[in-house]
Amino acid sequence: MAVTDGPSTRERVVEVALSSFAARGFEATSLDDVAAELGVTKQTVLYYHPSKDALLGAVIERSVAELAAVLRAAGRRGVERGDPLQEVVDALFRIGAQRPELLELVREALRLGPPASTRLTAELSPLLDELAGGVPREVVFTAAAMVVGMATEVDVLRGLGIAPTRGALRRRRRVLLDYLTDALG
Repeated sequence: MAVTDGPSTRERVVEVALSSFAARGFEATSLDDVAAELGVTKQTVLYYHPSKDALLGAVIERSVAELAAVLRAAGRRGVERGDPLQEVVDALFRIGAQRPELLELVREALRLGPPASTRLTAELSPLLDELAGGVPREVVFTAAAMVVGMATEVDVLRGLGIAPTRGALRRRRRVLLDYLTDALG
């Protein structure tokens, strides 16, 4: 039995595509770009994903699975600690800091419209229903959009040479929690 030390080529293709789609956009990323970054041929990428749209579908599926794992764990911790809303919001901020490409992909898929946005919505719906626990979906979507916007704002500030402070990020987090608390009240 062979032992592998790293991710499979299929997994590496999806990870590189995620980074590229999030950073440059779906339209601006070619399969040749993905292949070149991996050091493989375009035919290798096409072996695993027969089209760019199929690759986007795989990226969405994997990204939602990663988001779901983090957010479900946060929801469980929140229930144990008595504040699931805060735990989920904090988890979204951590994702924004540690894996911003996941949130950027959500934004990109929604921007593309159908079929990418339809696929993303279908993949996310069960998770959102589970996390919402009776919270109106528009509140959940607004919270997610606010976190994506806040993560983007941090990147813009850094691009302008302005280092965001912890205090500013805490204030934004508080604004989001206050909004959600009011919306649920």
